[in-house]
Amino acid sequence: MKPEMLDKLGPFREEALARGIPSDDVERWIGIARPCATLSEARNGPVVAQFGGPLLLPVDTPDPRFPFVASIDCAALPEGVTDLPLPPDGQLLLFAFPDNEDIASMGEVVYIPAGAAVEERAKDAHFFAEIPDYREVCQAFPQGPLTIAAANVSLPYHCWIELPDEPWSAPLPGHPHSEQLLAAWLDKEEDITTPGALQIGGYAWDEYTEIDPVAKAASLAAEQPGEDWVLLAQWDPGISGREGTSVHWVIRRDDLAARRFDQVQVGVFWNP
Repeated sequence: MKPEMLDKLGPFREEALARGIPSDDVERWIGIARPCATLSEARNGPVVAQFGGPLLLPVDTPDPRFPFVASIDCAALPEGVTDLPLPPDGQLLLFAFPDNEDIASMGEVVYIPAGAAVEERAKDAHFFAEIPDYREVCQAFPQGPLTIAAANVSLPYHCWIELPDEPWSAPLPGHPHSEQLLAAWLDKEEDITTPGALQIGGYAWDEYTEIDPVAKAASLAAEQPGEDWVLLAQWDPGISGREGTSVHWVIRRDDLAARRFDQVQVGVFWNP
């Protein structure tokens, strides 16, 4: 990560040290910081993504099972704005429905290479049409261009890992003060980062905060989740009736580099 990005964590470092956390542990925590792009609907600047709009897919791509959320123009993202091995060009299309089914991934990602021939498709997926407010929620999905609100630096929003037996949870491996470090980060985050409607890369968060949302979404994979799952994107819908919801598209770093977007898992946090 660029030194100027790490410099932004100065207020966090000061707060963590003031809480009595040993300096070595603070620096070790800063060492796992990740860059991320936060996108906004209300900023001037180059458009890098779009909420909604026409759904354009290659002819041989099956109709998606989930509603269309957003498209990301990979070539428009500044170099180094994330640490993800994203495609250098083409479009990433994000699909999801903000409802927390714990037994199944709640979305998908389609990658469209630059120059691919596409056709317009209907956006009205019916996978969860039996949900009473399904259509109302879909109609409330945001629409419009997205620009980069900030190139942010991101620290974990979680402090525990789950264990199969008592005591059922433990601090993050290698970080015995993870709970205190998280508290310091949450105290100073607003002074360091800029919020937005869609986040690409970085660490995921939800209202629960204690367990990594990426790990929870990765657990939806048929095989053992393993390691090196990363947050591809997070969306906080802000839709009436789905307040407090966050949607997480996650993928193994190797699968992302190999463009295996069929391996994406999508987790949704919602506490109705």
